[in-house]
Amino acid sequence: MAEANIHASCIAVGRHGVLLLGASGSGKSDLALRLIDQGAVLVADDRTILYMEKGLLHARAPASIKGLLEVRGLGIVKLQSRANVRVSLAVRLGRETARLPAPRFYEPPQPLSPKSGVPEILLNGRRASAPAKIRTALAAFSKGLFGDSFNLK
Repeated sequence: MAEANIHASCIAVGRHGVLLLGASGSGKSDLALRLIDQGAVLVADDRTILYMEKGLLHARAPASIKGLLEVRGLGIVKLQSRANVRVSLAVRLGRETARLPAPRFYEPPQPLSPKSGVPEILLNGRRASAPAKIRTALAAFSKGLFGDSFNLK
């Protein structure tokens, strides 16, 4: 089975996997911690293994760091974690630029090629609204709640 070990964190919000992408120090672990504090479950921190299952993108932690989250200023903490999850949303951490962005889809490393695209959003993970925006994006993408700017169906 083809897989890729990437620099990213991943959490599960219900049955939806959220891939947190960004440079070192961009706030991936901090945003994951805030989402976990609000009910999400850790899948992987800092390194995430992506793989395909039935044509869909999935994520899991490397065995050596499964269940571990780096909390800056505190250390590495053992948390309840989930073994794997289907990736429903990719969040690229950075500076938000457009109020109404054009649709984007995450492109996983080769040879991974999902049958359907995984929506990707860009957001400033340090803002207090970041966890709410992620939950809103998951609902909008999974239930087709967009007005007219982004429709997966």
